[in-house]
Amino acid sequence: MWGFSPAFVGTEFRTRQTQSPDLVAGLKPHTYKTPTPHCAGGGSGKIVDMLKQIAGTDAAAVRHPRKKTYGVKVGHVTVGGGAPVVVQSMTNTDTADVETTLQQTLELAEAGSEIVRWTVNVPEAAAAVPLIKRRLLDAGCNVPIIGDFHYNGHVLLTKYPECAAALDKYRINPGNVGAGQRRDEQFSTICRVAVDHGKPVRIGVNGGSLNQELVMRKMQENTDKNLGKESEEIINDCMVISALESTELALESGLKHEQIIISCKTSRPRDLITVYRDLSSKTQQPLHLGLTEAGMGMKGLVWSAAALGVLLYDGIGDTIRVSLTPRPGGDRREEVYACCELLQSLGLRSFSPSVTACPGCGRTTSSTFQELAERIQGYIRESMPVWKTQYDGVETMTLAVMGCIVNGPGESKAANIGISLPGTGEAPRCPVYIDGKKDVTLEGTYDELAAAFQKLVDDYIVRSYPRKTAEIGSGR
Repeated sequence: MWGFSPAFVGTEFRTRQTQSPDLVAGLKPHTYKTPTPHCAGGGSGKIVDMLKQIAGTDAAAVRHPRKKTYGVKVGHVTVGGGAPVVVQSMTNTDTADVETTLQQTLELAEAGSEIVRWTVNVPEAAAAVPLIKRRLLDAGCNVPIIGDFHYNGHVLLTKYPECAAALDKYRINPGNVGAGQRRDEQFSTICRVAVDHGKPVRIGVNGGSLNQELVMRKMQENTDKNLGKESEEIINDCMVISALESTELALESGLKHEQIIISCKTSRPRDLITVYRDLSSKTQQPLHLGLTEAGMGMKGLVWSAAALGVLLYDGIGDTIRVSLTPRPGGDRREEVYACCELLQSLGLRSFSPSVTACPGCGRTTSSTFQELAERIQGYIRESMPVWKTQYDGVETMTLAVMGCIVNGPGESKAANIGISLPGTGEAPRCPVYIDGKKDVTLEGTYDELAAAFQKLVDDYIVRSYPRKTAEIGSGR
């Protein structure tokens, strides 16, 4: 969270209030916290309170309370029950390929994924699961592993008991576990295996593979009773019904509430929000959030943030995945980084120091600030696996790399460490602010600036964050 320095608040923000008194007068009492006159002038106090809300540092900016749910242990990670929202991801390797699945799992765990899911679709994949799990543990990584089952999970889990024992959770899709009476039988078989091995399950309903018998029954009911529902609304209702009915069947099969996580995924943000708000009001099982298929690049990021951000702000959701479609040869870790950034942006978790960077405009024709911001971001990402084992709280550090005098000094003062680079026509000097106070002015080439700023970051970490007494392995 940002920490505004008294000098910054008392000058720039007081000036803005003087120039725009109508801004304060127009604030609605029910929207903003009652101001405390902690700087000169009541109007200034209101402006400061408003800015604290924007920054997320006051009580009025707190999200809705988290929905109370059962706590479910997935390996050593707790999902729900008031635990922090958990980041998870899924490999896109052939699970039967031990080496590639092992390598990608290690990469995802190191990037911040707290649970990783593997496809278990054929006998070769089921046979590989215990081998890969042992290799992970030998590498010092105990990230919990979920087995993703469709169609034949009941067969694979009973035929390969070592696979069932090695996995930390089973994902069941009630829409394709079977048809008619066999659906319930095969669903119950998976649940009984989970009971025997003391494992939790996720009942994962997908809009694209919904139980068609349920859909047709509800469509007919809509017609017979003249309910007037659109097909989209009926589908959403069916997803929630499927999740709740499957939960009851899981309980009847011997699982406890503390062993069941639910998801109802669709690919459209507005539907996801509608479905999860409905589902959350009807169950206390922890909820896994995510679009079924978010899409590629910017589209996938924006759609995921739009849907998950609303739900998380509402206090709904206990674990998340951002299901990005990677570019050919792309980095699977991007979906982990997206989850971490989303949770950090809402103040729900802190995973890594955040870098505020100027977007650029006509005053910033040089690309130096962009290159420096990218270099610092990359340095942080590379260094965090080591930093997080050595320093308590380093993930809360904030940095700013700004491109001109307009917002540069202000944003730099608001960060733990900030640098304000010169814009077009400005003097070639770069003031650096540490904890709101000017510390040094840097000059030189891009490489010299980058090296000097990076050293300031290193020195600040050593000076400001206490060393941990014991190291923590990757994925722990």
